[in-house]
Amino acid sequence: MDAIESGSAEAAAFDALLEGRLNDPFGVLGPHDTPKGRVVRAFLPGAIAAEMRGTDGALIAPMAAALTHGGVFTGVLPDARPYVLHIQWPSTTQDTEDSYSFGPVLSDLDIHLFSEGSHWDLAHRFGANVMTVSGVEGVLFAVWAPNAQRVSVVGDFNSWDGRRHIMRLRHSAGVWEIFVPRLCGGERYKYEIVGVDGVVLPLKADPLAKATEHPPATASIVDTPWHFPWTDDSWMAQRQQLQAADAPISIYEVHAASWLRPEGDAAGILDWHGLALKLIPYVSAPGFTHIEFLPIMEHPFGGSWGYQPLSQFAPSARFGTPREFAHFVDACHRANIGVILDWVPGHFPIDAHGLARFDGTPLYEHGDPREGFHHDWKTYIYNLGRREVEGFLIASAVFWLRQFHVDGLRVDAVASMLYRDYSRKAGEWVPNQHGGRENLEAVSFLRRMNAVISERAPGAITIAEESTAWPGVSAPVQNGGLGFSYKWNMGWMHDTLQYLAQDPVHRRWHHSDLTFGLLYAFSERFVLPLSHDEVVYGKGSIYARAPGDSWQKLANLRAYYAFMWTHPGKKLLFMGNEIGQRHEWSHDGEVAWDVLQEHGHAGLQRLVRDLNHLYFHEISLHHDADPNGFRWIVGDDADQSVYAYERHAPDQAPCVAIINMTPAPREKYRIGVPLAGSWREVLNTDSTFYGGSNLGNNGLIQTESVAAHGYGQSLVLVLPPLAALILKPES
Repeated sequence: MDAIESGSAEAAAFDALLEGRLNDPFGVLGPHDTPKGRVVRAFLPGAIAAEMRGTDGALIAPMAAALTHGGVFTGVLPDARPYVLHIQWPSTTQDTEDSYSFGPVLSDLDIHLFSEGSHWDLAHRFGANVMTVSGVEGVLFAVWAPNAQRVSVVGDFNSWDGRRHIMRLRHSAGVWEIFVPRLCGGERYKYEIVGVDGVVLPLKADPLAKATEHPPATASIVDTPWHFPWTDDSWMAQRQQLQAADAPISIYEVHAASWLRPEGDAAGILDWHGLALKLIPYVSAPGFTHIEFLPIMEHPFGGSWGYQPLSQFAPSARFGTPREFAHFVDACHRANIGVILDWVPGHFPIDAHGLARFDGTPLYEHGDPREGFHHDWKTYIYNLGRREVEGFLIASAVFWLRQFHVDGLRVDAVASMLYRDYSRKAGEWVPNQHGGRENLEAVSFLRRMNAVISERAPGAITIAEESTAWPGVSAPVQNGGLGFSYKWNMGWMHDTLQYLAQDPVHRRWHHSDLTFGLLYAFSERFVLPLSHDEVVYGKGSIYARAPGDSWQKLANLRAYYAFMWTHPGKKLLFMGNEIGQRHEWSHDGEVAWDVLQEHGHAGLQRLVRDLNHLYFHEISLHHDADPNGFRWIVGDDADQSVYAYERHAPDQAPCVAIINMTPAPREKYRIGVPLAGSWREVLNTDSTFYGGSNLGNNGLIQTESVAAHGYGQSLVLVLPPLAALILKPES
């Protein structure tokens, strides 16, 4: 038996090891040259015996168990040759290389880039990564915890014993790392961290985990390496053009868990394979160009809909493996559908196993609650002034776009990031260095994020959910803007839904709710959103918001959607809105597919399909970035609640939209048009095909040589009740 001299530095180190206080395991474990020779010490609690063998399996030297420190085994190597620990456990034997025989694995460049917040391949170096080191396969674990006294990786592979795999501290960056040989993908793990005050924290999930347990379980999973055989070269080559400001973009927004439940299982969830089979054809048939998912990054609480994520690099295990998500994206691209993910860089939940007080101190979050705590959502706010945090988040954005070929990120709650006083009373916020309310760190982060994405993921887009008048959200970074590709037009959404809810008899007093948006429609590159936020928290469904009986509600929606699809701006519709779902959305339910048994609701679905197809094929309707592409024909007929306007693009035939937002038909309504001749009624929302009364203009109308609205010729029309007409010149 090996004796360790009582009172020696070595004894003190092993005392600390047994008590869980050792913070420099490489100083005492593994091989060390001593006057006695090359001494190897290993901590193997519960082992019956151990010895060192060569890589060929031949015995090199026995190891003796320490009398004074249970679990410590010691042996002497005759030279510096590689060795394998042969361990006899009570019920099995194990051969493995010694974690403490390996030097640092992360390169100095890795450490430098991480410290500078510029390591864009962070996920493949930090977290848990299967790799080969010195010819040995295993897993490298690396985690940032600069204020910790000790960090250990624990899991099933070491009986969740924090003394077994204590990590090496890379002092210059506060990063801890260890290579665990012969470990494979699929292993559960967490980090055991002793905080700055010596207290062992609740076990922490890996901030850079690429796979997780299925909630409510909270362990991280070592992701098995996968190399997906992508078949989307054609899509990726033309993606930049397909997502440009002059391209048709119509987005179907989806909460993946509640879009459709598996047959016979009201609480079940379709996995990525099931979603590929069901969702992709459903989105493709009506001509949507993109699917946008509410956040699919792993989140502990399903009721947050994903907006309180804790794993910024891991697709939720609710829907399958990361590779299966890649398969879903690839299938979307083969169907010419882009994929956008909602992404949340503004805040994170306070769950003890997550980022909160990660090393016992405010690390990812601000320490001052006036900066670091979000009162509305009871979450912590990322400290974007720390380079490491900024780099962590930007690396996450790049990871989704590159690893999974995702086509865009919709950045959540940008307004809450931009203003230090967002949803705070006087005295509850800290001014910036100039005494202002602008969050300069967030501005810098968003600009840098968009610049990096532009460089690292060309053709990908970013979309800001931003509800204020902050200037230049979608202006280029080099021109002083935030650099987003698009911005949600929250003002348009608010005003037009407010108008929709009015009884038609009162709409004359709210006429400007539909016209006001054109005053700023070209100040940014906009997406017009009818999002999930508009069908929750007592707001009711879009259908329920419209006045009148069922027929009138659907007619209102048909006219309103035609207004939306002919208005400048890309389109976004939350699931269920396309069929006029009657009740408010619930994440515990599913889309009310049963309403499609009724002609009016099925007709609304057909109208959305036809609007998408018209929008896609008529360049004038998706020529969004040019103010010259829109002209009011009738914008002031408040008494009759009629609107008419022209959409056009260079070298293209114009489209004219006329909308009657009252249930009274308008006979002999004259509007001026830019071209003489025949005009075809290419879409009439009052068609019986859509559930309407079939009032209209028999398909073709001839201009008269009567000047109106600044044009030398005009059309005399029948305007159906609560309906929209879209006209095109016949030749």
